[in-house]
Amino acid sequence: MLSNPVNLVIVLIFLLVGCVIGYVICKKSYDKKLSNARTSAEQIIKDAQKEASTTKKEVLLEAKEEAHKYREQQESDLKERRKDVQKQEERLLQREEVLDRKDSTLDKRENSLEQRENDVTIQQKTIEQQKEDLSSTITKQQEELYRIGELTKQEAQDEILNGLNEELTHEKAEYIKESQQAAQQDANKVAKNLVVEAIQRSAADIVTETTVTTVTLPNDDMKGRIIGKEGRNIRSFESLTGIDLIIDDTPEVVVLSGYDPIRREIARIALDRLIQDGRIHPTRIEEMVDKARQEMDERIRELGEQAIYSLGIHNMHPDLIKIIGRMNFRTSYGQNVLNHSIEVAKLSGLMAAELNEDETLAKRAGLLHDIGKAIDREVEGSHVEIGVELTTKYKESQVVINTIASHHGDTEPTSIIATLVAAADAISAARPGARSESMENYIHRLEKLEEIANNHEGVDHTYAIQAGREVRIMVKPEALSDDEAAILSRDIKNQIENELEYPGHIKVTVIRETRKIEYAK
Repeated sequence: MLSNPVNLVIVLIFLLVGCVIGYVICKKSYDKKLSNARTSAEQIIKDAQKEASTTKKEVLLEAKEEAHKYREQQESDLKERRKDVQKQEERLLQREEVLDRKDSTLDKRENSLEQRENDVTIQQKTIEQQKEDLSSTITKQQEELYRIGELTKQEAQDEILNGLNEELTHEKAEYIKESQQAAQQDANKVAKNLVVEAIQRSAADIVTETTVTTVTLPNDDMKGRIIGKEGRNIRSFESLTGIDLIIDDTPEVVVLSGYDPIRREIARIALDRLIQDGRIHPTRIEEMVDKARQEMDERIRELGEQAIYSLGIHNMHPDLIKIIGRMNFRTSYGQNVLNHSIEVAKLSGLMAAELNEDETLAKRAGLLHDIGKAIDREVEGSHVEIGVELTTKYKESQVVINTIASHHGDTEPTSIIATLVAAADAISAARPGARSESMENYIHRLEKLEEIANNHEGVDHTYAIQAGREVRIMVKPEALSDDEAAILSRDIKNQIENELEYPGHIKVTVIRETRKIEYAK
């Protein structure tokens, strides 16, 4: 069968085909394995890269953590070192302070030793001088004894009395001088700075006291309309306001006259509105006066509120606030009472703050010290009595009530604040230009000053100068000694305080001099 060539060819062909098929199958299997191997290699490479990246991050994190820990450790060490350095610096400073104290103590001891040496030297000189004075005194006494031995009993008594009188006069004058100097030295150091600073930091405007108000008219024809038919308009206006309406020949002007400034202001407001409205008859006048009264009440309340708020005062009775506002329309010696009270409150507060006292309470007492003047024309009694009654009625503190009662010296002050308010009141009233007074009162005060001084023995003549703020007394040198002149100034000062009322201070100057004149021919 194999020997058949055809069969042999067929077998060969089958073998060849089988080899080809086997080759193809083997190649496919090899390619598949190769592809799988490549995929596995790529996956291994990717996994390796991921693992390397993760490992890298972990290493970096560990490195950062180590670096952070190292930095914290270094900072902690630096803080400890700084604390140690600071402690050492504090120890050095303490040592320097101790050394400075020791140096200061040594300096004080040296100064004390020098002072003691000086004192010893002075004492030695004093003792030597006393020895000389004693020797001189013994000699004089021996001479005096010889002289007295020749005197009668009456002459000796007169001599002793005259000597005692001269000695007591001298001692009295010396005591007055020493007392004044001591008081000035103790008081001026604190009071000057305190008062001057308070005055410099506070100021108030001055309003001149008057009893008339001028109202400008648009034309003179308005005067006839104000008077009305048979004077009914002017009579109605005066009866409703309580103010005299003066119409004279002065062009385009009428005058409102009355002692009550509030009623005068109500009349001015009503008249201004009537002039602007143009309709002037009794019914319209009554309407305008009522509106003016309402407006005045509101204005008074606002003025009172502005005063207490500007001073930082709170919790005050509404009625008392309105009375404070009324003080704006009251004057005393030309000084507006509300402005004066605000100024006193500011001065009192400043001085109280310097002395560590209650500043708000001092301002409250200063503002209310003249509250009685707001209604003293309506209620009987002095403004002090009225003020005490008002503040008691509205339950103010005892410090405020005592301040009002004592600010003119009627009663004794029971607190430092009362004394400060009295001082602030005197400062506000006495500063130049604060108050004015009538010419009659002014001349009477000057005459009374000269009269008080001239009634004393030994006075030659007297001059009241500096607008009554100083009185100069010329004394006879042969009638009074220097010591007696010192006593005379004190006596005149006391008499002025007891007999006169005046704002501020009056300086008493006693002049004793001897003049000898010769003419060369």
